[in-house]
Order: sequence, then C-alpha cells, then structure tokens
Amino acid sequence: MTTLLDGHPDMVRPGQLSHPAKFIKSNERNKLQLLSSKPGLSPQESSSQAPALQDLTEGLLDQPVFLDEGARQVDWARSFHGLSSEAFSPEARDILLAPLLPDDIEVKPDGIVYLPEIKYRRILNRAFGPGAWGLAPRGETIITATAVTREYALVALGRLVSVARGEQAYFGPETIPTAAEGCKSNALMRCCKDLGVASELWDPRYIRKFLKEYAKDVFVEHQTTKKRKKIWLRKDDVVKYPFKEVKY
Repeated sequence: MTTLLDGHPDMVRPGQLSHPAKFIKSNERNKLQLLSSKPGLSPQESSSQAPALQDLTEGLLDQPVFLDEGARQVDWARSFHGLSSEAFSPEARDILLAPLLPDDIEVKPDGIVYLPEIKYRRILNRAFGPGAWGLAPRGETIITATAVTREYALVALGRLVSVARGEQAYFGPETIPTAAEGCKSNALMRCCKDLGVASELWDPRYIRKFLKEYAKDVFVEHQTTKKRKKIWLRKDDVVKYPFKEVKY
C-alpha cells in the first residue's frame, strides 16, 4: 500500500511503492482531475464560453487608420492632396479617353450595358502603369440588411483623382466578403467616370444605339419552373441553361 506525505498525491515515502505501475496510473488520473476541475465550469460550460465567431452583419471592423498630423506621408483616408492640380500627360489622356470597342461591352438581362470591372483596371494600368494607381478606403464598410457599401478614393501618380461610394447587394452572411470585393469594384467604376473612362456607357443616346446594333431582347422559359420572361443579350450570345428561347 502506498503511503502519502501530508495527504498530497504526488509525494510518497521512499521505499513505500509496493505497486509502482498502479501508482503511476493513479497519479496520472489525479493530475487530469486537477487540470479539469476548474471552479464552477463543467465541460459543456467550458466549450460554451469559447470565443464567439464574428457576425459579419454587424460590420467588418475595418475603419481606416488615420495618420498623425505630423506624418510625412499623405493620409488618403482624409486628404484631397493633388486634386485638379494639373492634367495628366497626353499619352495617359489618350488611353483614358479612348472610345470603347463594342466587343468589350456586355449586356445584363435587364438591358443595362456595362464594362466588366477588370477592363477598368486594364485601362488604368495602361495609362499609369501597374503600381502607380490604387483605391484608398475613406471610411469603414457599412453593412445593411441587404447591401454592403463603402467609400473609396482613386489615387493616381500620388494625386487624388476622385472619391465615390461603392455598393453591392448580398444574399446571406456567408456572401458578405464577396460583396465587399464587389463594392470596391463598383467604387472603382464610379471613380473612373471623372477620368472619362467608358463615358459612353453613361450617355443615353449611345446606349440606345448600342442596344439596337449589338443586342436583342428575347422571350425565354425556365426549363424547370416553366416561367417565361423577356431578357436582353448580345446578338452574338446564346440563351444559356436553365433558360431556352421561346416564342411568346
């Protein structure tokens, strides 16, 4: 039989371990009990007190960092540095103001014409060079019940060019990060208006002419629900599954 010193399970008198293996197992059980015996907490309560996952619908906690007044770099979260200070070079202007190619323009089912956001980035890269322009957030992301919105500033060659607020709808908390990226692209598109990029897409006469020459409206039927509706698409596109073109 093992004799304990002062009632402590880890202290025994020398020579008193008649069954060392049994003592080791018992000692390990005692240590596990000591580690798990937190006052007032059961295993279920311990797991329930684990840090809760962040609810993205309450915000992304991405407030911009404001620089000190004496900072040597420009605080793009608040500054309007370089706005309208001088025109860009003739080479950059030619790229920014170049007419759009009809093949670059897409049509949404509701008849809205648009330029894919990646093509705005390509135009800016050609005009200023990769790394010579960027989007600076001017505030934190605001998340409503159905949309994400945030204000951005377009900076090119170290100068503020434009400020615009982007927005993007979302359909569930798990889609908020994707919507935040779409919000940024939407702000970029709006900022590019001040540079004259894709200005045709804001001209009603150009839109009507483009739809007449390059787009068509057709009736389609959903192959599962059998519901019918009218959609727009480019003349060189085809109706895609789950819809099929029908005569109304």
